[in-house]
Amino acid sequence: MSIGILCNPAHSTELPGWDRSHPPTSSPAPVSPTRAHNTHRTLPHYKSRCSPRQLRLSRPGSAPPSLPAALWPRPRRPKGPRNSSAESLDRLYPAVGSSKPPRKRTTSQCKSEPPLLRTSKRTIYTAGRPPWYNEHGTQSKEAFVIGLGGGSASGKTTVATMIIEALDVPWVVLLSMDSFYKVLTKQQQEQAASNDFNFDHPDAFDFDLIIATLKKLKQGKSVKIPIYDFTTHSRKKEWKTLYGANVIIFEGIMAFADKELLKLLDLKIFVDTDSDIRLVRRLRRDISERGRDIEGVIKQYNKFVKPAFEQYIEPTMRLADIVVPRGSGNTVAIDLIVQHVHSQLEESPPDPVFAFRAALASAHQYHPLPQTLSVLKSTPQVRGMHTIIRNKETSRDEFIFYSKRLMRLLIEHALSFLPFQSCTVQTPQGQDYEGRTYSGKQITGVSILRAGETMEPALRAVCKDVRIGTILIQTNCNTGEPELHYLRLPKDISEDHVILMDCTVSTGAAAMMAVRVLLDHDVPEDKIFLLSLLMAEMGVHSVAYAFPRVKIITTAVDKKVNDLFRIIPGIGNFGDRYFGTDAPPDWSDDEDALST
Repeated sequence: MSIGILCNPAHSTELPGWDRSHPPTSSPAPVSPTRAHNTHRTLPHYKSRCSPRQLRLSRPGSAPPSLPAALWPRPRRPKGPRNSSAESLDRLYPAVGSSKPPRKRTTSQCKSEPPLLRTSKRTIYTAGRPPWYNEHGTQSKEAFVIGLGGGSASGKTTVATMIIEALDVPWVVLLSMDSFYKVLTKQQQEQAASNDFNFDHPDAFDFDLIIATLKKLKQGKSVKIPIYDFTTHSRKKEWKTLYGANVIIFEGIMAFADKELLKLLDLKIFVDTDSDIRLVRRLRRDISERGRDIEGVIKQYNKFVKPAFEQYIEPTMRLADIVVPRGSGNTVAIDLIVQHVHSQLEESPPDPVFAFRAALASAHQYHPLPQTLSVLKSTPQVRGMHTIIRNKETSRDEFIFYSKRLMRLLIEHALSFLPFQSCTVQTPQGQDYEGRTYSGKQITGVSILRAGETMEPALRAVCKDVRIGTILIQTNCNTGEPELHYLRLPKDISEDHVILMDCTVSTGAAAMMAVRVLLDHDVPEDKIFLLSLLMAEMGVHSVAYAFPRVKIITTAVDKKVNDLFRIIPGIGNFGDRYFGTDAPPDWSDDEDALST
Protein backbone atom coordinates (compact mmCIF):
# COMPACT_ATOMS: atom_id res chain seq x y z
CA MET A 1 0.00 0.00 0.00
CA SER A 2 1.40 3.38 -0.97
CA ILE A 3 1.98 5.84 1.84
CA GLY A 4 4.10 8.51 0.25
CA ILE A 5 4.86 10.07 -3.05
CA LEU A 6 6.42 8.45 -6.05
CA CYS A 7 9.11 10.41 -7.83
CA ASN A 8 11.28 10.25 -10.87
CA PRO A 9 14.87 10.61 -9.57
CA ALA A 10 15.51 13.09 -12.36
CA HIS A 11 13.07 15.42 -10.55
CA SER A 12 13.54 14.11 -7.04
CA THR A 13 11.33 15.58 -4.34
CA GLU A 14 11.74 13.76 -1.09
CA LEU A 15 10.24 14.05 2.34
CA PRO A 16 11.49 17.14 4.18
CA GLY A 17 13.94 16.29 6.92
CA TRP A 18 14.36 12.63 5.91
CA ASP A 19 17.72 11.29 7.08
CA ARG A 20 18.55 7.59 7.17
CA SER A 21 21.13 7.93 9.91
CA HIS A 22 19.15 10.31 12.14
CA PRO A 23 15.43 9.81 11.61
CA PRO A 24 13.37 12.68 12.97
CA THR A 25 11.28 12.10 16.02
CA SER A 26 8.68 14.75 15.22
CA SER A 27 7.16 16.48 12.24
CA PRO A 28 9.95 17.68 9.95
CA ALA A 29 10.68 21.32 9.40
CA PRO A 30 9.88 22.86 6.04
CA VAL A 31 12.69 23.04 3.55
CA SER A 32 13.38 25.50 0.79
CA PRO A 33 12.40 24.63 -2.78
CA THR A 34 16.08 24.49 -3.75
CA ARG A 35 16.87 21.94 -1.09
CA ALA A 36 13.78 19.91 -1.90
CA HIS A 37 14.73 19.83 -5.57
CA ASN A 38 18.46 19.17 -5.24
CA THR A 39 18.29 16.35 -2.70
CA HIS A 40 18.69 12.95 -4.38
CA ARG A 41 18.74 10.40 -1.58
CA THR A 42 17.55 6.86 -1.98
CA LEU A 43 15.97 4.39 0.37
CA PRO A 44 17.39 0.96 -0.55
CA HIS A 45 15.08 -0.98 1.76
CA TYR A 46 11.97 0.47 0.11
CA LYS A 47 13.17 0.85 -3.47
CA SER A 48 13.17 -2.82 -4.40
CA ARG A 49 9.46 -2.88 -5.28
CA CYS A 50 9.75 -0.05 -7.81
CA SER A 51 10.89 0.34 -11.39
CA PRO A 52 14.48 1.63 -11.90
CA ARG A 53 13.29 5.14 -12.81
CA GLN A 54 11.04 5.60 -9.78
CA LEU A 55 11.25 5.79 -6.03
CA ARG A 56 8.28 4.74 -3.96
CA LEU A 57 7.79 4.78 -0.23
CA SER A 58 5.95 1.54 0.50
CA ARG A 59 5.00 -0.49 3.54
CA PRO A 60 5.83 -4.18 3.13
CA GLY A 61 5.21 -4.84 6.79
CA SER A 62 5.50 -1.68 8.78
CA ALA A 63 6.21 1.92 7.90
CA PRO A 64 9.43 3.70 8.83
CA PRO A 65 8.85 5.35 12.20
CA SER A 66 10.03 8.68 10.84
CA LEU A 67 7.27 9.13 8.27
CA PRO A 68 5.04 12.12 9.01
CA ALA A 69 1.55 11.21 10.08
CA ALA A 70 0.10 12.94 7.02
CA LEU A 71 1.64 10.26 4.80
CA TRP A 72 0.02 7.31 6.60
CA PRO A 73 -2.84 5.78 4.62
CA ARG A 74 -6.40 5.97 5.79
CA PRO A 75 -7.76 2.52 6.61
CA ARG A 76 -9.98 1.06 3.92
CA ARG A 77 -13.68 1.20 4.64
CA PRO A 78 -15.28 -2.21 5.11
CA LYS A 79 -17.19 -3.24 2.05
CA GLY A 80 -20.89 -3.68 2.61
CA PRO A 81 -24.32 -2.85 1.24
CA ARG A 82 -24.95 0.78 0.39
CA ASN A 83 -28.20 2.68 0.71
CA SER A 84 -29.92 3.46 -2.55
CA SER A 85 -30.83 7.05 -1.78
CA ALA A 86 -28.54 9.85 -2.91
CA GLU A 87 -28.69 11.50 0.51
CA SER A 88 -27.15 8.48 2.22
CA LEU A 89 -23.97 8.86 0.17
CA ASP A 90 -22.78 11.69 2.38
CA ARG A 91 -22.59 9.26 5.29
CA LEU A 92 -20.37 6.89 3.35
CA TYR A 93 -17.67 9.47 2.75
CA PRO A 94 -17.02 12.48 5.00
CA ALA A 95 -16.73 15.90 3.44
CA VAL A 96 -13.19 17.15 2.90
CA GLY A 97 -12.03 19.18 5.84
CA SER A 98 -14.87 18.12 8.13
CA SER A 99 -12.55 16.67 10.74
CA LYS A 100 -10.11 19.57 10.96
CA PRO A 101 -9.99 23.30 10.22
CA PRO A 102 -8.88 24.50 6.77
CA ARG A 103 -5.17 24.05 6.12
CA LYS A 104 -2.97 27.10 6.30
CA ARG A 105 -0.34 27.77 3.67
CA THR A 106 3.00 26.27 4.66
CA THR A 107 5.26 26.73 1.65
CA SER A 108 8.37 28.73 2.29
CA GLN A 109 7.60 31.07 -0.61
CA CYS A 110 4.27 32.22 0.79
CA LYS A 111 5.18 34.95 3.25
CA SER A 112 1.90 36.78 2.70
CA GLU A 113 -1.48 36.25 1.18
CA PRO A 114 -1.45 35.71 -2.59
CA PRO A 115 -2.12 38.66 -4.90
CA LEU A 116 -5.65 37.68 -5.81
CA LEU A 117 -9.23 38.79 -5.29
CA ARG A 118 -11.89 36.12 -4.76
CA THR A 119 -15.56 36.70 -5.54
CA SER A 120 -18.50 34.32 -5.40
CA LYS A 121 -18.02 33.32 -9.04
CA ARG A 122 -14.35 33.74 -9.91
CA THR A 123 -10.82 34.35 -8.72
CA ILE A 124 -9.03 37.40 -10.12
CA TYR A 125 -5.24 37.66 -9.87
CA THR A 126 -4.28 41.21 -9.05
CA ALA A 127 -0.59 40.65 -9.75
CA GLY A 128 0.44 41.62 -13.25
CA ARG A 129 2.08 39.38 -15.80
CA PRO A 130 5.67 40.50 -16.51
CA PRO A 131 7.04 40.43 -20.08
CA TRP A 132 7.00 36.89 -21.49
CA TYR A 133 9.03 37.99 -24.52
CA ASN A 134 12.37 39.70 -25.14
CA GLU A 135 13.29 42.98 -26.82
CA HIS A 136 12.97 41.21 -30.18
CA GLY A 137 9.27 40.60 -29.46
CA THR A 138 9.65 36.81 -29.39
CA GLN A 139 8.71 34.49 -26.52
CA SER A 140 11.55 34.19 -24.02
CA LYS A 141 10.24 31.25 -21.97
CA GLU A 142 7.51 28.69 -22.49
CA ALA A 143 4.80 28.10 -19.90
CA PHE A 144 5.41 25.30 -17.38
CA VAL A 145 2.88 22.48 -17.92
CA ILE A 146 1.79 20.14 -15.11
CA GLY A 147 -0.08 17.01 -16.14
CA LEU A 148 -2.48 15.62 -13.55
CA GLY A 149 -3.78 12.08 -14.16
CA GLY A 150 -5.79 9.53 -12.18
CA GLY A 151 -9.03 7.61 -12.13
CA SER A 152 -12.47 9.12 -12.41
CA ALA A 153 -13.41 11.09 -9.24
CA SER A 154 -9.93 10.58 -7.75
CA GLY A 155 -9.77 14.25 -6.74
CA LYS A 156 -7.68 15.61 -9.62
CA THR A 157 -9.51 18.93 -9.84
CA THR A 158 -9.33 19.40 -6.06
CA VAL A 159 -5.60 18.68 -6.06
CA ALA A 160 -5.13 21.09 -8.98
CA THR A 161 -7.02 23.82 -7.13
CA MET A 162 -4.93 23.27 -3.99
CA ILE A 163 -1.73 23.46 -6.04
CA ILE A 164 -2.88 26.70 -7.69
CA GLU A 165 -3.73 28.30 -4.34
CA ALA A 166 -0.44 27.22 -2.76
CA LEU A 167 1.75 28.15 -5.75
CA ASP A 168 1.15 31.87 -5.21
CA VAL A 169 1.98 32.43 -8.89
CA PRO A 170 -0.24 34.72 -10.98
CA TRP A 171 -1.55 33.73 -14.38
CA VAL A 172 -2.13 30.02 -13.79
CA VAL A 173 -4.47 28.22 -16.21
CA LEU A 174 -6.43 25.07 -15.29
CA LEU A 175 -7.34 23.02 -18.35
CA SER A 176 -9.68 20.04 -17.95
CA MET A 177 -9.67 17.08 -20.31
CA ASP A 178 -13.44 16.85 -19.80
CA SER A 179 -13.80 19.79 -22.20
CA PHE A 180 -12.38 17.75 -25.07
CA TYR A 181 -14.85 14.90 -25.47
CA LYS A 182 -15.57 14.27 -29.14
CA VAL A 183 -18.83 15.37 -30.72
CA LEU A 184 -21.15 12.34 -30.64
CA THR A 185 -23.14 11.02 -33.56
CA LYS A 186 -26.88 10.54 -33.23
CA GLN A 187 -26.40 6.83 -32.50
CA GLN A 188 -23.75 7.59 -29.88
CA GLN A 189 -26.08 10.17 -28.31
CA GLU A 190 -28.71 7.49 -27.88
CA GLN A 191 -26.13 5.14 -26.35
CA ALA A 192 -25.00 7.87 -23.95
CA ALA A 193 -28.59 8.54 -22.88
CA SER A 194 -28.97 4.87 -21.88
CA ASN A 195 -25.51 4.77 -20.20
CA ASP A 196 -24.20 2.46 -22.93
CA PHE A 197 -21.50 4.75 -24.35
CA ASN A 198 -17.94 4.42 -23.05
CA PHE A 199 -16.72 7.88 -22.05
CA ASP A 200 -13.69 6.32 -20.32
CA HIS A 201 -12.06 5.01 -23.49
CA PRO A 202 -9.20 6.95 -25.18
CA ASP A 203 -11.24 7.11 -28.40
CA ALA A 204 -13.83 9.28 -26.61
CA PHE A 205 -11.37 12.21 -26.45
CA ASP A 206 -10.25 14.59 -29.20
CA PHE A 207 -6.49 14.23 -28.67
CA ASP A 208 -5.65 16.23 -31.79
CA LEU A 209 -7.49 19.25 -30.39
CA ILE A 210 -5.96 18.71 -26.92
CA ILE A 211 -2.41 18.65 -28.29
CA ALA A 212 -2.96 21.66 -30.55
CA THR A 213 -4.49 23.61 -27.65
CA LEU A 214 -1.68 22.78 -25.21
CA LYS A 215 0.98 23.66 -27.78
CA LYS A 216 -0.56 27.09 -28.33
CA LEU A 217 -0.97 27.73 -24.59
CA LYS A 218 2.62 26.64 -23.96
CA GLN A 219 3.75 29.12 -26.62
CA GLY A 220 1.83 31.93 -24.91
CA LYS A 221 -0.97 32.06 -27.49
CA SER A 222 -4.67 32.60 -26.90
CA VAL A 223 -6.82 29.46 -27.33
CA LYS A 224 -10.51 28.65 -27.55
CA ILE A 225 -11.77 25.82 -25.36
CA PRO A 226 -14.99 23.89 -26.05
CA ILE A 227 -17.57 23.72 -23.26
CA TYR A 228 -18.99 20.23 -22.77
CA ASP A 229 -22.50 19.71 -21.41
CA PHE A 230 -22.59 16.46 -19.42
CA THR A 231 -26.37 16.57 -19.17
CA THR A 232 -26.94 16.48 -22.93
CA HIS A 233 -23.61 14.80 -23.80
CA SER A 234 -22.76 17.51 -26.33
CA ARG A 235 -20.60 20.57 -26.86
CA LYS A 236 -22.21 23.94 -26.29
CA LYS A 237 -22.22 26.50 -29.07
CA GLU A 238 -20.14 29.01 -27.16
CA TRP A 239 -16.44 28.39 -26.47
CA LYS A 240 -14.35 29.99 -23.74
CA THR A 241 -11.00 31.71 -24.27
CA LEU A 242 -7.84 31.03 -22.25
CA TYR A 243 -4.77 33.22 -22.43
CA GLY A 244 -1.68 34.33 -20.58
CA ALA A 245 -0.43 31.25 -18.73
CA ASN A 246 2.88 31.14 -16.89
CA VAL A 247 1.83 27.77 -15.43
CA ILE A 248 -0.67 25.37 -17.03
CA ILE A 249 -2.30 22.53 -15.08
CA PHE A 250 -3.84 19.94 -17.40
CA GLU A 251 -5.98 17.33 -15.66
CA GLY A 252 -7.88 14.32 -16.94
CA ILE A 253 -8.26 10.55 -16.71
CA MET A 254 -6.30 10.04 -19.95
CA ALA A 255 -3.71 12.76 -19.32
CA PHE A 256 -0.86 10.27 -19.89
CA ALA A 257 -2.48 8.13 -22.60
CA ASP A 258 -0.93 9.78 -25.68
CA LYS A 259 2.78 9.90 -26.55
CA GLU A 260 2.60 13.33 -28.21
CA LEU A 261 0.70 14.70 -25.24
CA LEU A 262 3.31 13.37 -22.81
CA LYS A 263 6.02 15.37 -24.61
CA LEU A 264 4.23 18.60 -23.70
CA LEU A 265 4.10 17.87 -19.95
CA ASP A 266 6.97 19.22 -17.84
CA LEU A 267 5.76 17.49 -14.67
CA LYS A 268 3.46 14.45 -14.48
CA ILE A 269 1.45 13.78 -11.31
CA PHE A 270 -0.82 10.77 -10.73
CA VAL A 271 -3.55 11.04 -8.07
CA ASP A 272 -4.02 7.57 -6.57
CA THR A 273 -7.29 7.24 -4.65
CA ASP A 274 -9.00 4.11 -3.31
CA SER A 275 -11.57 2.69 -5.75
CA ASP A 276 -14.35 2.64 -3.15
CA ILE A 277 -13.88 6.33 -2.46
CA ARG A 278 -13.82 7.10 -6.17
CA LEU A 279 -17.10 5.23 -6.67
CA VAL A 280 -18.80 7.13 -3.85
CA ARG A 281 -17.57 10.44 -5.22
CA ARG A 282 -18.74 9.55 -8.72
CA LEU A 283 -22.18 8.63 -7.40
CA ARG A 284 -22.51 11.90 -5.55
CA ARG A 285 -21.26 13.96 -8.47
CA ASP A 286 -23.27 12.32 -11.26
CA ILE A 287 -26.50 12.30 -9.26
CA SER A 288 -26.30 15.86 -7.90
CA GLU A 289 -24.54 17.65 -10.78
CA ARG A 290 -25.36 15.67 -13.92
CA GLY A 291 -28.91 14.49 -13.27
CA ARG A 292 -28.21 10.76 -13.38
CA ASP A 293 -29.86 7.99 -11.34
CA ILE A 294 -28.00 5.58 -9.08
CA GLU A 295 -28.72 2.52 -11.23
CA GLY A 296 -27.37 4.23 -14.35
CA VAL A 297 -24.21 5.44 -12.59
CA ILE A 298 -23.46 1.99 -11.14
CA LYS A 299 -24.16 0.36 -14.50
CA GLN A 300 -21.78 2.71 -16.25
CA TYR A 301 -19.15 2.25 -13.54
CA ASN A 302 -19.16 -1.55 -13.72
CA LYS A 303 -19.40 -1.71 -17.50
CA PHE A 304 -16.97 1.04 -18.51
CA VAL A 305 -15.32 3.03 -15.73
CA LYS A 306 -13.75 0.23 -13.70
CA PRO A 307 -12.49 -1.82 -16.70
CA ALA A 308 -11.12 1.33 -18.35
CA PHE A 309 -9.25 2.27 -15.20
CA GLU A 310 -7.62 -1.14 -15.00
CA GLN A 311 -6.81 -1.26 -18.73
CA TYR A 312 -5.88 2.32 -19.65
CA ILE A 313 -5.46 4.55 -16.59
CA GLU A 314 -3.76 2.55 -13.84
CA PRO A 315 -0.90 1.42 -16.14
CA THR A 316 0.00 5.07 -16.81
CA MET A 317 0.93 5.46 -13.14
CA ARG A 318 4.42 4.24 -14.02
CA LEU A 319 4.84 7.22 -16.37
CA ALA A 320 4.24 9.73 -13.57
CA ASP A 321 7.03 11.71 -11.95
CA ILE A 322 5.04 11.96 -8.71
CA VAL A 323 2.25 9.77 -7.32
CA VAL A 324 -0.02 11.32 -4.68
CA PRO A 325 -1.87 8.72 -2.58
CA ARG A 326 -5.22 9.79 -1.10
CA GLY A 327 -5.47 12.86 -3.34
CA SER A 328 -6.38 16.13 -1.65
CA GLY A 329 -6.05 14.56 1.79
CA ASN A 330 -2.30 14.23 1.34
CA THR A 331 -1.37 17.81 2.14
CA VAL A 332 2.31 17.00 2.73
CA ALA A 333 2.65 15.62 -0.80
CA ILE A 334 0.90 18.69 -2.24
CA ASP A 335 3.27 20.99 -0.34
CA LEU A 336 6.22 19.06 -1.76
CA ILE A 337 4.80 19.36 -5.28
CA VAL A 338 4.47 23.12 -4.83
CA GLN A 339 8.07 23.35 -3.64
CA HIS A 340 9.20 21.28 -6.60
CA VAL A 341 7.30 23.42 -9.12
CA HIS A 342 8.78 26.57 -7.58
CA SER A 343 12.27 25.11 -7.93
CA GLN A 344 11.59 24.25 -11.58
CA LEU A 345 10.33 27.76 -12.31
CA GLU A 346 13.39 29.26 -10.62
CA GLU A 347 15.86 26.96 -12.39
CA SER A 348 16.19 29.22 -15.39
CA PRO A 349 15.33 32.74 -14.18
CA PRO A 350 15.65 35.68 -16.53
CA ASP A 351 19.08 37.19 -16.94
CA PRO A 352 19.60 39.43 -13.87
CA VAL A 353 21.33 41.97 -16.07
CA PHE A 354 18.35 42.07 -18.40
CA ALA A 355 15.79 44.74 -17.63
CA PHE A 356 13.18 45.25 -20.27
CA ARG A 357 13.14 49.03 -20.37
CA ALA A 358 16.93 49.21 -20.07
CA ALA A 359 17.30 46.84 -23.00
CA LEU A 360 14.96 48.98 -25.08
CA ALA A 361 16.75 52.15 -24.04
CA SER A 362 20.16 50.89 -25.12
CA ALA A 363 19.08 49.37 -28.44
CA HIS A 364 18.68 50.94 -31.86
CA GLN A 365 20.26 54.27 -30.96
CA TYR A 366 21.27 56.62 -33.78
CA HIS A 367 19.39 54.55 -36.36
CA PRO A 368 17.27 56.30 -38.99
CA LEU A 369 13.55 56.28 -38.33
CA PRO A 370 11.84 53.21 -39.82
CA GLN A 371 9.78 53.30 -42.99
CA THR A 372 6.79 51.91 -41.10
CA LEU A 373 6.51 55.25 -39.26
CA SER A 374 4.10 57.90 -40.55
CA VAL A 375 4.06 61.33 -38.90
CA LEU A 376 1.13 63.67 -39.45
CA LYS A 377 2.26 66.62 -41.56
CA SER A 378 3.36 69.43 -39.26
CA THR A 379 1.14 72.19 -40.63
CA PRO A 380 0.86 75.51 -38.76
CA GLN A 381 -2.45 74.25 -37.36
CA VAL A 382 -0.94 70.99 -36.04
CA ARG A 383 2.10 72.78 -34.61
CA GLY A 384 -0.16 75.36 -32.98
CA MET A 385 -2.19 72.65 -31.23
CA HIS A 386 1.03 71.00 -30.04
CA THR A 387 2.14 74.33 -28.64
CA ILE A 388 -1.03 74.56 -26.59
CA ILE A 389 -1.06 71.03 -25.17
CA ARG A 390 2.69 71.04 -24.40
CA ASN A 391 2.45 74.31 -22.48
CA LYS A 392 2.41 73.57 -18.74
CA GLU A 393 0.26 76.69 -18.16
CA THR A 394 -2.55 75.41 -20.40
CA SER A 395 -5.80 74.88 -18.51
CA ARG A 396 -7.33 71.42 -18.34
CA ASP A 397 -10.32 72.46 -20.50
CA GLU A 398 -8.07 73.73 -23.28
CA PHE A 399 -5.79 70.69 -22.96
CA ILE A 400 -8.76 68.38 -23.49
CA PHE A 401 -10.22 70.43 -26.35
CA TYR A 402 -7.05 70.61 -28.44
CA SER A 403 -6.04 67.03 -27.61
CA LYS A 404 -9.37 65.86 -29.03
CA ARG A 405 -8.79 67.87 -32.18
CA LEU A 406 -5.36 66.27 -32.65
CA MET A 407 -6.82 62.80 -32.00
CA ARG A 408 -9.44 63.32 -34.71
CA LEU A 409 -6.79 64.40 -37.23
CA LEU A 410 -4.54 61.47 -36.26
CA ILE A 411 -7.27 58.87 -36.70
CA GLU A 412 -8.42 60.34 -40.01
CA HIS A 413 -4.80 60.16 -41.18
CA ALA A 414 -4.45 56.56 -39.96
CA LEU A 415 -7.56 55.40 -41.82
CA SER A 416 -5.89 56.29 -45.11
CA PHE A 417 -3.51 53.34 -44.60
CA LEU A 418 -6.33 50.78 -44.51
CA PRO A 419 -6.79 48.63 -47.62
CA PHE A 420 -9.29 49.95 -50.16
CA GLN A 421 -10.53 48.55 -53.43
CA SER A 422 -12.15 50.13 -56.47
CA CYS A 423 -15.91 50.17 -56.73
CA THR A 424 -18.53 51.85 -58.89
CA VAL A 425 -21.67 53.50 -57.54
CA GLN A 426 -24.49 55.42 -59.20
CA THR A 427 -25.14 58.99 -58.17
CA PRO A 428 -28.67 60.48 -57.74
CA GLN A 429 -28.23 61.98 -61.20
CA GLY A 430 -27.96 58.45 -62.62
CA GLN A 431 -24.26 58.73 -63.38
CA ASP A 432 -21.55 56.21 -62.44
CA TYR A 433 -18.85 57.21 -59.99
CA GLU A 434 -15.55 55.33 -59.75
CA GLY A 435 -14.77 55.27 -56.04
CA ARG A 436 -13.12 53.29 -53.29
CA THR A 437 -14.43 51.09 -50.50
CA TYR A 438 -12.81 49.47 -47.48
CA SER A 439 -11.77 45.94 -48.44
CA GLY A 440 -11.26 44.49 -44.96
CA LYS A 441 -13.81 42.72 -42.79
CA GLN A 442 -14.01 45.05 -39.80
CA ILE A 443 -12.11 47.70 -37.82
CA THR A 444 -11.49 47.20 -34.10
CA GLY A 445 -10.01 49.76 -31.74
CA VAL A 446 -7.97 48.66 -28.72
CA SER A 447 -6.99 51.24 -26.12
CA ILE A 448 -4.11 50.90 -23.67
CA LEU A 449 -5.62 52.09 -20.41
CA ARG A 450 -5.94 54.64 -19.17
CA ALA A 451 -4.74 57.42 -21.50
CA GLY A 452 -5.52 55.38 -24.60
CA GLU A 453 -9.24 55.35 -23.88
CA THR A 454 -9.35 59.14 -24.42
CA MET A 455 -8.91 58.39 -28.15
CA GLU A 456 -11.96 56.13 -28.32
CA PRO A 457 -14.56 58.93 -28.93
CA ALA A 458 -12.56 60.20 -31.91
CA LEU A 459 -12.40 56.69 -33.37
CA ARG A 460 -16.12 56.16 -32.88
CA ALA A 461 -16.84 59.50 -34.51
CA VAL A 462 -15.21 58.48 -37.80
CA CYS A 463 -15.72 54.68 -37.79
CA LYS A 464 -19.36 53.61 -37.65
CA ASP A 465 -20.05 50.51 -35.48
CA VAL A 466 -16.39 50.12 -34.56
CA ARG A 467 -15.68 47.50 -31.88
CA ILE A 468 -13.57 48.49 -28.86
CA GLY A 469 -11.24 46.43 -26.67
CA THR A 470 -9.07 47.43 -23.71
CA ILE A 471 -5.71 46.41 -22.28
CA LEU A 472 -4.45 47.49 -18.84
CA ILE A 473 -0.67 47.64 -18.47
CA GLN A 474 1.01 49.03 -15.37
CA THR A 475 4.59 49.43 -14.23
CA ASN A 476 5.81 47.29 -11.33
CA CYS A 477 7.04 49.76 -8.73
CA ASN A 478 9.76 47.36 -7.54
CA THR A 479 11.19 46.20 -10.86
CA GLY A 480 10.27 49.09 -13.14
CA GLU A 481 9.02 46.60 -15.73
CA PRO A 482 5.63 46.69 -17.49
CA GLU A 483 3.05 44.14 -16.36
CA LEU A 484 -0.17 43.01 -17.99
CA HIS A 485 -3.09 43.22 -15.57
CA TYR A 486 -6.25 43.01 -17.63
CA LEU A 487 -7.51 42.65 -21.18
CA ARG A 488 -10.90 42.55 -22.85
CA LEU A 489 -10.86 41.93 -26.57
CA PRO A 490 -13.80 41.45 -28.99
CA LYS A 491 -14.46 37.99 -30.37
CA ASP A 492 -12.80 36.98 -33.64
CA ILE A 493 -10.44 39.94 -33.46
CA SER A 494 -7.95 37.97 -35.55
CA GLU A 495 -9.94 38.81 -38.70
CA ASP A 496 -9.97 42.59 -38.11
CA HIS A 497 -7.70 45.53 -38.74
CA VAL A 498 -6.79 46.70 -35.24
CA ILE A 499 -6.11 50.32 -34.30
CA LEU A 500 -4.03 50.22 -31.09
CA MET A 501 -4.27 53.53 -29.20
CA ASP A 502 -1.98 55.09 -26.59
CA CYS A 503 -1.47 58.82 -26.18
CA THR A 504 2.27 58.78 -25.46
CA VAL A 505 5.02 56.22 -26.13
CA SER A 506 8.50 56.70 -24.66
CA THR A 507 10.51 53.44 -24.50
CA GLY A 508 7.77 51.45 -26.22
CA ALA A 509 7.54 48.89 -23.38
CA ALA A 510 3.77 49.14 -22.93
CA ALA A 511 3.13 49.36 -26.68
CA MET A 512 5.26 46.26 -27.30
CA MET A 513 3.35 44.32 -24.66
CA ALA A 514 0.03 45.35 -26.19
CA VAL A 515 1.19 44.35 -29.68
CA ARG A 516 2.40 41.02 -28.30
CA VAL A 517 -1.04 40.42 -26.77
CA LEU A 518 -2.70 41.06 -30.14
CA LEU A 519 -0.28 38.72 -31.90
CA ASP A 520 -1.00 36.04 -29.28
CA HIS A 521 -4.65 36.41 -30.23
CA ASP A 522 -3.74 35.66 -33.87
CA VAL A 523 -4.06 39.20 -35.17
CA PRO A 524 -1.70 39.42 -38.19
CA GLU A 525 1.18 41.81 -37.58
CA ASP A 526 0.51 43.77 -40.76
CA LYS A 527 -3.08 44.42 -39.60
CA ILE A 528 -1.99 46.29 -36.46
CA PHE A 529 -1.80 50.12 -36.49
CA LEU A 530 -0.17 51.76 -33.45
CA LEU A 531 -1.49 55.31 -32.96
CA SER A 532 -0.06 57.83 -30.50
CA LEU A 533 -0.23 61.61 -30.16
CA LEU A 534 3.44 61.81 -29.19
CA MET A 535 6.29 59.29 -29.40
CA ALA A 536 9.98 59.26 -28.56
CA GLU A 537 12.44 58.03 -31.16
CA MET A 538 13.41 55.22 -28.77
CA GLY A 539 9.83 53.95 -28.63
CA VAL A 540 9.50 54.09 -32.41
CA HIS A 541 12.70 52.07 -32.87
CA SER A 542 11.74 49.52 -30.18
CA VAL A 543 8.34 48.74 -31.70
CA ALA A 544 9.60 48.79 -35.29
CA TYR A 545 12.56 46.51 -34.52
CA ALA A 546 10.44 43.93 -32.68
CA PHE A 547 7.45 44.13 -35.02
CA PRO A 548 8.64 45.42 -38.41
CA ARG A 549 5.23 45.04 -40.10
CA VAL A 550 3.25 47.09 -37.54
CA LYS A 551 2.32 50.51 -38.91
CA ILE A 552 3.28 53.31 -36.48
CA ILE A 553 1.33 56.57 -36.81
CA THR A 554 1.77 59.70 -34.68
CA THR A 555 1.46 63.49 -34.76
CA ALA A 556 5.02 64.17 -33.53
CA VAL A 557 8.28 62.43 -32.60
CA ASP A 558 10.58 63.80 -29.88
CA LYS A 559 14.24 62.81 -29.89
CA LYS A 560 15.08 62.19 -26.24
CA VAL A 561 14.02 60.20 -23.16
CA ASN A 562 15.50 61.06 -19.76
CA ASP A 563 16.66 58.67 -17.04
CA LEU A 564 13.09 58.31 -15.76
CA PHE A 565 11.90 57.30 -19.26
CA ARG A 566 10.03 60.58 -19.77
CA ILE A 567 9.83 62.09 -23.24
CA ILE A 568 11.90 65.26 -23.67
CA PRO A 569 10.67 67.97 -24.30
CA GLY A 570 7.45 65.94 -23.99
CA ILE A 571 3.92 66.67 -22.97
CA GLY A 572 3.86 65.67 -19.31
CA ASN A 573 1.72 62.87 -17.91
CA PHE A 574 -1.11 62.90 -20.45
CA GLY A 575 -3.58 60.92 -18.31
CA ASP A 576 -3.18 63.17 -15.28
CA ARG A 577 -3.50 66.35 -17.32
CA TYR A 578 -6.56 65.00 -19.15
CA PHE A 579 -8.38 63.51 -16.16
CA GLY A 580 -7.24 66.13 -13.65
CA THR A 581 -5.38 63.75 -11.34
CA ASP A 582 -1.98 64.11 -9.67
CA ALA A 583 1.00 62.24 -11.09
CA PRO A 584 3.29 60.30 -8.75
CA PRO A 585 6.97 61.32 -8.77
CA ASP A 586 8.04 58.19 -10.71
CA TRP A 587 5.50 58.27 -13.55
CA SER A 588 6.47 57.18 -17.03
CA ASP A 589 5.15 58.34 -20.40
CA ASP A 590 4.71 54.72 -21.49
CA GLU A 591 1.59 54.06 -19.46
CA ASP A 592 -0.45 56.55 -17.50
CA ALA A 593 -2.05 53.63 -15.63
CA LEU A 594 0.52 54.21 -12.88
CA SER A 595 -1.62 56.90 -11.37
CA THR A 596 -4.79 54.83 -11.24
